[in-house]
Amino acid sequence: MLPGRALPAGARAAFLGVAMLCTGNVAAAAAEPAKQTAEIDLTQWPLGDIASVRDDPFGVLVEYGYRLFTDTPNQIGPTVADPARRFAGNNLACSNCHLKAGSQPYAMPLVGVWGQFPQYRAREGAVDTLEDRINGCMERSMNGRALPPDSHEMRAFSSYVRWLSTGIPDGAKLVGAGALRIKEPARAANGGHGAHVFAQICAPCHGMDGLGQRAATGAGYQFPPLWGSDSFNSGAGMSRLLTAAAYAMHNMPVGTTYSAPVLTDEEAYDVAAYFVGQKRPEMANLDKDFPVRLQKPIDTPYGPYADQFSPEQHKFGPFEPIRAKVRELAAQSRTEKAGEPDDGSAEPERAR
Repeated sequence: MLPGRALPAGARAAFLGVAMLCTGNVAAAAAEPAKQTAEIDLTQWPLGDIASVRDDPFGVLVEYGYRLFTDTPNQIGPTVADPARRFAGNNLACSNCHLKAGSQPYAMPLVGVWGQFPQYRAREGAVDTLEDRINGCMERSMNGRALPPDSHEMRAFSSYVRWLSTGIPDGAKLVGAGALRIKEPARAANGGHGAHVFAQICAPCHGMDGLGQRAATGAGYQFPPLWGSDSFNSGAGMSRLLTAAAYAMHNMPVGTTYSAPVLTDEEAYDVAAYFVGQKRPEMANLDKDFPVRLQKPIDTPYGPYADQFSPEQHKFGPFEPIRAKVRELAAQSRTEKAGEPDDGSAEPERAR
């Protein structure tokens, strides 16, 4: 429009209509992020009862997924009768770590996880599907092999995750996801002190040798091994000290919850150093993990790294000098999510 020239009435009405439409679109666009970032507190979330699952095609898959999750070694473990179904390479159950069948807050629960995928994962440097994430656990925590994406087992696992996530909006911010971080001591972890903590607090269940206690019947464990040939491998998230410490403090011994920890932050830090320092199966090709090196969690115990710190310091700390350097390098390169954990952890002040 030329300066000082009024619009004809019809044109003015059309202009106002377009402006209102644009304003509505902007408002809708502004409302969309709010819809996608609803906050769900998993510590207060009502959980479904597996016994209530319907006897329909979806319910049958959910029930099988529950069995796969809670009785993994007897369903798809290394000693099952059919070699084609030996997907897990150890005798752990998924629920040995994801407590209460994947529902316990801050024990890496699966509640709400359905709506978090597809999701960018720094470990792969790519957008993963839920099926990719499940197979990450199969190949690392279970020290096994990937499930075919169209297999009955994969469909059952994903159906179980979907059922656990019933009622939670896609993309919601999940309070209680991952593991609640400890207040990290400003020093290297002391594995010697951790051994004493382990003997007093952990050994009654996991054994002084750390090899766990077998289940009364069948394959599997009542209390899982924390190291050795039947434990998670070197590529698992639990092989990282800060993740292991966060998990141990807020979930161990069995029956502990995030709101009433038995271990102190320093005890959890040191006992985690003790058990992540033990021998376990080695995963091949870990150098391909975290192709954006600055996105590698600072406590990842294997290289290559984007900084100059040693594998020993990355494994046992102190971590703050690494964190500071990673932040500096990330600012220079404008790299997002640099050095962060990849397990959905929350800051300690968030839930205490």
